[in-house]
Amino acid sequence: MAHGTRNPHGVALIGDLACAMRERLDVDVSVAFVDVLGPSPSEALARLNRETTVVPAFLGRGYHVRRDIPEHLSRLGLPPTRVTDSLGPSDEVLAALVDRLDEGGRRRGDAVVLAAAGSSDSMAVADVEEVADRLSSLVDAPVTVAFAAPSPHVAHIPSVAEAVSRTRGRVAVASHLLAPGLFQSRLCESGADVVARPLGLHPLIVDRACALAAQPVTV
Repeated sequence: MAHGTRNPHGVALIGDLACAMRERLDVDVSVAFVDVLGPSPSEALARLNRETTVVPAFLGRGYHVRRDIPEHLSRLGLPPTRVTDSLGPSDEVLAALVDRLDEGGRRRGDAVVLAAAGSSDSMAVADVEEVADRLSSLVDAPVTVAFAAPSPHVAHIPSVAEAVSRTRGRVAVASHLLAPGLFQSRLCESGADVVARPLGLHPLIVDRACALAAQPVTV
């Protein structure tokens, strides 16, 4: 279950992630979106009509993960479901962020901006700030959190362009996004020296999704 986007490349990426999971796990993997386009989680589950494991394809534990998905799954007449953790925060996401930065051309000594989509949800903000702290240790450089869509309720986190303009020297932007789309385009227009690609189908992201789906059920 992913957020949803009007960008066809973003939609295709979620489909490709499901395909990669299907091939590795040898099980049926369907796609649902909590916003923007369908099928919705409840629509997808109604079509399956059998016990299902739900993997939230989100990089943090914000509103969509804690509220939207459970609301969909609680509707009457749906099959039993098991909901796993979200893709992030996780060690796999952190390692994939470093790889994307390095393949994008990050140099030793570059300042780093961790660019997330943006949220006013306190847990989502805490998650991305935790990722920034851990990423700073991995790249041995200061890491500033920024939002592609800043929230007026989280005034201490700037837009990506603002974070880049305030930083001296070379700046590398780490994309804390899963798929291409409007938010990634804002990263590319931020004026940074390096802009990493979205995490997308990085092998570690596929590993994380498959590991979540394959976790044994605990009673």
